[in-house]
Amino acid sequence: MWGKNQKTLKKEASLSGIGLHSGVNVDVTLVPANSNSGIIFKRTDLEENNEIIANFKNVSSAKLCTKIQNNFGVSVSTIEHLMAAFYICGVDNLVVNLNGPEVPIMDGSAKDFVKIINGCGLKTLEGKRKFIKIKKKVELKEDDKLINIVPTKNNLDVKFTLHYKRSPLIQNQTNSTNFQEKNLEEIYSARTFCLEEDIEAIKSVGLAKGGSLENAVVVQGDKVLNEGGLRSKKEFVNHKILDLAGDFMLSGARVIGSVECIHGGHALTNKFLRKILSDKSNYDIVENESSSINVRKIIPLHKRLAVNA
Repeated sequence: MWGKNQKTLKKEASLSGIGLHSGVNVDVTLVPANSNSGIIFKRTDLEENNEIIANFKNVSSAKLCTKIQNNFGVSVSTIEHLMAAFYICGVDNLVVNLNGPEVPIMDGSAKDFVKIINGCGLKTLEGKRKFIKIKKKVELKEDDKLINIVPTKNNLDVKFTLHYKRSPLIQNQTNSTNFQEKNLEEIYSARTFCLEEDIEAIKSVGLAKGGSLENAVVVQGDKVLNEGGLRSKKEFVNHKILDLAGDFMLSGARVIGSVECIHGGHALTNKFLRKILSDKSNYDIVENESSSINVRKIIPLHKRLAVNA
């Protein structure tokens, strides 16, 4: 699935929808970009200082979504599902033009984004892909939350355990995914979710203004309120894996390692990336020269990670 060269879209693609938290209708255009430009979000509703590099260093908030912001205070929120689609589909370079403050939530998953990307097809670029290859175990703990990563040969493995003691339906779920697998539909189709009892509290702090049963799974007691129920038995934990993939795309390059996460989220993942990438002894930057990833060290990307998503 991972080729040796970077990729972008073959042509522009457009979509529109409502922002989950802002409630604002936003139009989005995905524009092909050159090698080593990374993923850049551009607020077309603003005339200047309107570009934000999709990078973990630019995350300004991780409360119920991932929000990035530039040095001028211009921001875009809820980028994680779109970023996960880029990760899964193999997109390295792209400009995301949008005329509002938030990426549309679509159906609450990355399914629509993946469909649009696959419909456009990918263009292979001259630039070689760079990978962050983990060299040793790195771990972060916060109360009952934990995330760690250990070295693997040539892929990203994710094992996620979700604890929801307040929900008799969700309770404990665990799933594992190898992001080199060809069929990741149950991951990218997994929708965001919440407990019905939490909705008013979330809205009271100005979030979820655009939320509905059309773009989120809502759980009430031991039942799902959405018509049709769940898309898979492990949709809840699968969505957390999707979120993690989107947040890992903010590392600036695809990560090679095996991740285990217990009861994590956007904030924990961002802190974890900062911990990993703050110490060069944790990783090597390598190129993919064939069907398997060879550990050939190249010029460090720590100064370029922000533009090599």
